[in-house]
Amino acid sequence: MTSGPITPPDAAPRAAKKPQHREFHNDVYIDDYEWLRDKDNPEVIAHLEAENSYTQARTANQENLRQQIFTEIKNRTQETDLSVPVRRGAFWYYTRTVAGQEYGIHCRAPIAGPDDWAAPLLGSNQSVPGEQILLDDNAEAEGHEFFSLGSFDLSEDGTRLLYAVDVEGDERYTIRVRTIATGENLPDTIPNTSAGALFDPSGRYLFYTTVDDAWRPDTVWRHEIGSARETDTSIFHEPDERFWVGVGITRSRRFLMIEAGSSVTTESWVLDASDPTGDFTVVWPRQDNVEYDVEHAVIDGEDRLLIVHNAGTAVNFELVSVSAENPQGEKRMLMPHDPQIRLESVDAFADFLVVEYRRDGLTRLAIDRHDASGLTELDFDEPLFAVGSAGNPEWTQPTLRFGFTSFVTPSTVYDLVVQTGERRLLKQQPVLGGYDPTLYEQRREWATAEDGTRVPISLVYRRDLVTPGTWAPTLLYGYGSYEHSIDPGFGIARLSLLDRGMIFAIAHVRGGGELGRTWYENGKTTTKRNTFTDFVSCARHLIDAGFTTPDRLVAEGGSAGGLLMGAVANLAPELFSGILAEVPFVDALTSILDPSLPLTVIEWDEWGDPLHDADVYAYMKSYSPVENVRAVDYPSILAVTSLNDTRVLYVEPAKWVAKLREVKADALLKTEMSAGHGGVSGRYSAWHERAFNYAWVLDAAGLNPAGHPAADS
Repeated sequence: MTSGPITPPDAAPRAAKKPQHREFHNDVYIDDYEWLRDKDNPEVIAHLEAENSYTQARTANQENLRQQIFTEIKNRTQETDLSVPVRRGAFWYYTRTVAGQEYGIHCRAPIAGPDDWAAPLLGSNQSVPGEQILLDDNAEAEGHEFFSLGSFDLSEDGTRLLYAVDVEGDERYTIRVRTIATGENLPDTIPNTSAGALFDPSGRYLFYTTVDDAWRPDTVWRHEIGSARETDTSIFHEPDERFWVGVGITRSRRFLMIEAGSSVTTESWVLDASDPTGDFTVVWPRQDNVEYDVEHAVIDGEDRLLIVHNAGTAVNFELVSVSAENPQGEKRMLMPHDPQIRLESVDAFADFLVVEYRRDGLTRLAIDRHDASGLTELDFDEPLFAVGSAGNPEWTQPTLRFGFTSFVTPSTVYDLVVQTGERRLLKQQPVLGGYDPTLYEQRREWATAEDGTRVPISLVYRRDLVTPGTWAPTLLYGYGSYEHSIDPGFGIARLSLLDRGMIFAIAHVRGGGELGRTWYENGKTTTKRNTFTDFVSCARHLIDAGFTTPDRLVAEGGSAGGLLMGAVANLAPELFSGILAEVPFVDALTSILDPSLPLTVIEWDEWGDPLHDADVYAYMKSYSPVENVRAVDYPSILAVTSLNDTRVLYVEPAKWVAKLREVKADALLKTEMSAGHGGVSGRYSAWHERAFNYAWVLDAAGLNPAGHPAADS
């Protein structure tokens, strides 16, 4: 295949204009491309396929670069590997990956004895005595273009496996139950469930959730093993379309939990797990704009519920405990509100508590040993990092499993011996080919937003290829919604950018959660424009501080971050040479106006309700990317989407690109025809997808030695 510039097709695909009127609050909008929503229409599929062909032709000059990046990712990855074993009951559980296979293989091996808490350090090709294969995802995925595992649970006695798979990409999973000793599935098969099904402690019942027509998990069910699906019991239904529901169990295995939540309000119900057919009771009745999470603990011999909440003036949340028998009674303060700390979660074990929070924009982890010493925060010697507990299913374990990473430190897993403070390094993500972390620099910059707010930017680059103050190609990533924080973390694929002299930066814009709840509140609903202008300010700071120039600066964001990309393309197109928008939420107003669409009503807490509020309608229309495409010189744009995405429908970027074509923008659309919101499944497919996107980024930043074909407008 050619690696140089090619002549593009005679004309980019042009979607036919089929005007439809949209009228709300006395405002009429003519939508020429709404017809693209009907994916059962052969004309729609033909248009998407034509766009794919055009994108392939226009990016043919990047083929060699794509192959190089894919090979670099593959060569740096230890393809045959094992995850760190996690103890649950009488077994160590872990996942194998095998070179050449797309998916993992879930395995287990017996513990040496009840006091065996030291995770075995296994070699990538090492055989494990007594190993059993529980589920081979490669076998389950055979014959399917897409595969995703949505539930995976073991019965308490370790004899049965519950698993649920999606082979379409629409996040509707089919539950099955397997007898581990024989490897045979029981007749129990439950289709059209959402993720997160689990066994009760007896193993006699399983609990799962189903979704409504808007893809909202709204009902919790109880299924008795061996019974027909039609006899399952609906134990909880949430009629309020703003709320989703989920079901779980406490680490102590003492209580089953149901949680209903919107973007700003939660409510939990609890049931003694020894009575799985009993009635759940509410912990705290829901109050608008009050969120809380519940964890069971035993403190001084008493069953307590630990509650992290933001009621009253606890904007950044506080931690209290209440009696498990009377959760609406007296509250005991354990960790009061602190405006400098965003309290995120608490995990309870038999002999200690673990508290996770944010301070100065970084995640933190602290231990309470149930003694007079109070909280002990774990310290780390890097300026930027992310830390969190994970893989801790056992109530009586004496160790805490936690993960650590940074821009320069590959994902690292430790066990902390809680009583002594000893850290045991269990595994660091292998990076083959001689990775040297000392070659890379990570740092924090601060931009000044339009209203004077200081906005953090995290950067990483190679010391020998980039000199601050000397312009370098830069990729600026942003998200900024749902209080979701984008933390500094390591990425093997990203090395392909850094090693070509590119800076990678994250703009921690308002709407995210990096600097606490108010950081989120000041970037949602009628303050949403702060998210977009913050990102523009971060771009300007990088340019003004001499890190990069507009002809070398590329922006990237996905999903709600894709809305950010569409908005900044309209606000400040002159600042960027390219914009990569992945599954982008760029037709936001159309979607949030339609309560029949997946998840729309739930989203009103995040974006506002334009259907019933004229001011919200006008505000959203002022920034929604599709409505604000204008005749300016846009940077190169690549929109990547998936046909079966149920969160951000493919029609949004399809309409956006069609509108951009009207003003002669150089915009490309790439649609995965058998994938969901997370893109393609399978690690090699994901590497190819990342290589495609990164080759486009490098090309847009002027780092493709093959050069650029001319766009056809």
